[in-house]
Amino acid sequence: MTIDDNTRQRIAQYLGREPRGLQEVSAWFHDDPAVVRVASMVDGKPFPTLFWLVHPSINYAIDKLEANGLIALLQQQVDTDPDLQASMVSDHAHYIALRDSLMDEATKAEIAQKNLQGAFDGRGIGGIADTGRIRCLHTWYGAHLVHPNTIGRLLEPYLIK
Repeated sequence: MTIDDNTRQRIAQYLGREPRGLQEVSAWFHDDPAVVRVASMVDGKPFPTLFWLVHPSINYAIDKLEANGLIALLQQQVDTDPDLQASMVSDHAHYIALRDSLMDEATKAEIAQKNLQGAFDGRGIGGIADTGRIRCLHTWYGAHLVHPNTIGRLLEPYLIK
């Protein structure tokens, strides 16, 4: 999918810089880009975060929730619920498989040639290696807007749309 100049400019405005590794807009919020898909290799370096939440109002809402301790609250929920833990493992596995399926052969060859596979192996949503930790609500929610996931579902009730 081609990204037009207007959309690229809006994304750059949201980020405060020119987007690097931009491949597509994967989710929209009203008529604005909300989530972009980023290349797995950006400027010759690994970038395991496939989906990047760029919409400023969504980011700000999540910033406030994180600042008020929501990660700890949700992490406590996960830590005491084996079903949530299993669901998160599944979410990470799906994300890893999707990221791999979206890499072209040239990118896979570059990763192999530079011996960078370790930057991707076992790293799921947001590049997270520990499948039981939340770490960042932004990465989970960005991925959720493209492919629903456990933490995104838990976060939804806290967000005003």
